[in-house]
Amino acid sequence: MELNLEEIREIMVRHLGKDLFRHSLGTAQTAYSLAERYGEEPERAYLAGMVHDYGKVYSSEALRRWARGLKLKLDQVTLAEPGLLHAPVGAALLPLELGLKDAGVLRAVAYHTTCRPGASLLERIVYLADYIEPGREFPGLGPVREAAEKNLRAALVMVVEQTIRRILDRGRLLHPRSVEFRNSLLRSKI
Repeated sequence: MELNLEEIREIMVRHLGKDLFRHSLGTAQTAYSLAERYGEEPERAYLAGMVHDYGKVYSSEALRRWARGLKLKLDQVTLAEPGLLHAPVGAALLPLELGLKDAGVLRAVAYHTTCRPGASLLERIVYLADYIEPGREFPGLGPVREAAEKNLRAALVMVVEQTIRRILDRGRLLHPRSVEFRNSLLRSKI
């Protein structure tokens, strides 16, 4: 049985804790607004934004155990980086624990950290909403928010480039999917 949005919201409050829930709520509201602007179903975008960090509450080791137990086919970069691993693990847990069956929403959750070439509009919206939601504040965010009002592709290029720079500056592993997503955006006219 699939839960309704209010039931999911109540579960997420308990599951995520106050701060992470606040971020997820901001992401959901931002995704809803972006979906209205760019022609996606707002309710689906809201739902995807609400549940996008479902896997983030687990430790690195717990995420790896879930990935093994669920037999997820993941690359070595994702397995090594909990900041990436929470996305596919969360997407795999949502059907099991909340009964979510919408494949588009599950893909948006699975790819919200790196996005990917060929991403659906919903995937792009959740990726962007996660970055620009109102609770976030860091240098370079203002121009991305402004771009998001006018040009989805331009805002996405800014997000992926800022993300790549931040990862490189921190000496972390960079997922090739982020680079591929950036390149696909530069090649596209969308």
